Amino acid sequence: MLYSAIWRALPGPTPAKAVQTLLLVAVVVAFLFLWVFPRIAPMMPFNDNTVGTSSSGGATRPLPALPAGETA
Repeated sequence: MLYSAIWRALPGPTPAKAVQTLLLVAVVVAFLFLWVFPRIAPMMPFNDNTVGTSSSGGATRPLPALPAGETA
C-alpha cells in the first residue's frame, strides 16, 4: 500500500518512475549507511568482544596450533 502510494506520487511515465524509484532507494541506502548505522553501531550487541576471556574475567588457555599444512 505504501509503495503504491509512492509510485503514484512520482511524476512521469513508467520508465521515468522506475529511474526515480532507483534513485530514491539509493538515497535511502546511502542515508542509512552514512548516518544511521554509524550512530547505532556502538549500541549493537555484536560489538561486545568476549574472545580470549572466561566468564570469571581471567584469561583462558590459548588455542592449540594447527598441524602443518592445515588451515582453519
